[in-house]
Amino acid sequence: MEIEQLIHTYGDYLYHIAFIYTKDERAAEEVVQDVFFKFHQTSHRFDGRSSIKTYLTKMTVNRSYDYLRSWKQRTFSLLEQLTGTSTGADHRVLQKEERGEITNAVLKLPVKYREVLLLYYYEDLQVKEVAEFLQVPVSTVKTRLQRAREKLKQLLPEQQWEVLASDDAR
Repeated sequence: MEIEQLIHTYGDYLYHIAFIYTKDERAAEEVVQDVFFKFHQTSHRFDGRSSIKTYLTKMTVNRSYDYLRSWKQRTFSLLEQLTGTSTGADHRVLQKEERGEITNAVLKLPVKYREVLLLYYYEDLQVKEVAEFLQVPVSTVKTRLQRAREKLKQLLPEQQWEVLASDDAR
């Protein structure tokens, strides 16, 4: 079966699988693209013991897990910057359970808030650069950053970490 036919036949189905895991349209699209790209490169490994649909579904689930693991790592790095804590072996401040709660809180944020947090804190972009990347005004980025911080505070009231109040000078 040609790759175009696979995309046409299974693309939407795999997208829905990826979306269930990632809860993000863009991420789900990337996951599915990665799956088809990888399958195209390694199709010789498919031995036919299962159906092509089962094989692609498993690849999609695995790639979605990879995405979530990388998201959790990026989220934790972001939160280190927000809180000023270190994750060195000697300085583990947040326990595994707390990291999970924080990750879940960030994942609950609307995409527009998650993406500005990620770009600003994790990618270390300046507000102007984030605005250019997202093709929105600088004031929109500042507003989204502030609202994202506020929403994190609401979602994690028990957390006693100080969110950067107005570090928009970058």
